[in-house]
Amino acid sequence: MRVGFNPYKDEKLAQTEYNHQIIIPVCIPNKEGYFKESLKIFKICVQSLLNTIHSKSFVTIVNNGSCFEVIEYLNTLLTEKKIHELIHTDNVGKLNAVLKGVVGNEIELVTIADADVFFLNDWQSETVKVYNNFPKAGVVGIVPQFRNFSHLCGNIIFENFFSNKLKFTPVKNPEALDKFNSSICDNDNYNKAYLRWNLTIEKDAFQAIVGSGHFVATYKRALFSHLKTYLSFKLGGDSERYFDELPLKKGLWRMTSNDNYAYHMGNNFEEWMQETLDGMPANDVKQEFLLTYPEIKNSSKIDYFIKNRLFIKLFNKKRIRRFFYKIKGLPKHEINSY
Repeated sequence: MRVGFNPYKDEKLAQTEYNHQIIIPVCIPNKEGYFKESLKIFKICVQSLLNTIHSKSFVTIVNNGSCFEVIEYLNTLLTEKKIHELIHTDNVGKLNAVLKGVVGNEIELVTIADADVFFLNDWQSETVKVYNNFPKAGVVGIVPQFRNFSHLCGNIIFENFFSNKLKFTPVKNPEALDKFNSSICDNDNYNKAYLRWNLTIEKDAFQAIVGSGHFVATYKRALFSHLKTYLSFKLGGDSERYFDELPLKKGLWRMTSNDNYAYHMGNNFEEWMQETLDGMPANDVKQEFLLTYPEIKNSSKIDYFIKNRLFIKLFNKKRIRRFFYKIKGLPKHEINSY
């Protein structure tokens, strides 16, 4: 029998004080084989995050079927108020775990990161700078990768095909770019022109790279206004493409900061990780404020089809691609192989 009146009934939630949510799903089912050093790396990931975020950041971690040692560590983080939200679940898949972190919050920027990301100083402020300079940005990565523009960037290339703001410019941090490639592929046999040139877009001398990866990226909250409630893959499949395409459905662009602001650690601990973490200064992160822009609406089906389907078919033809490389400033001797 219920007695009395629940004091929270009909009480509206207060407007959130946070303006940036970071969601990290973690799945470390054991400490053997592939996962032998994953907890050690995850702890570095979390500490690097805490070292580099401002006070209006809301940290959500989703335990996606991890072992007891990971659960114990996460519970301690929550108890000590180092993180704001902890969700425990069975292994429901990476993207389904992310969805659990997205719902129930209304924070204007949402960063989704893997559990092996090493966050570097200024990653938040640089992300906001990209958004403030490019109102059409829908997702912003912080780790430049080889030929970012080659994946789901039809709309930004179509809309700026003949603009002198879109052009190939020298890679700002080739060492970090090579480091990322080494973290995912133990193979140095790649086109070294990728270390020299990025496709960038410019506004008032501020440059950002065309395209974005998805192991760490920041999305506008408006992209999540209509979400699927379930994705059928634990990892990979069409699940990651679902998030990758969200900006295109709204007519927005996929972009990356021109410099590198995070590392991918993988599942194998290396001494540089701890050394870099130990050398980080105490957390005194200043906040960069996001400008307000008009409401984001869905792209029309015709617009979406022309820019992201029809145009890309044409753009992928060698003759057109080489013409594009030429007018965008790629050196003549590198056009055929890039």
